[in-house]
Amino acid sequence: MSKEQEDLFSNLITFSTFILSLNTAALIHLGELPDPLTNKKEVNLLSAKQTIDTIEMLKEKTKGNLTLDEERLINAILYELKLKFLKVSD
Repeated sequence: MSKEQEDLFSNLITFSTFILSLNTAALIHLGELPDPLTNKKEVNLLSAKQTIDTIEMLKEKTKGNLTLDEERLINAILYELKLKFLKVSD
């Protein structure tokens, strides 16, 4: 593998991009975004809650090890997802 390919593959995922991907999954489960397989917006509260809980667990397990930007990102995402979850589950 060339140096350029190694650089490309080593930079594909960061903590922030991982959290953003979990956010996207939660938004799909909350019916905010269409499922990429069916192209339909469907609500799955159990999957949404599990995804939100996973992000919450990652926040707790990484406490003290995040950059300020990562901490702000995870806090903002959790806040928004929890509000959306309450709205959808009401």
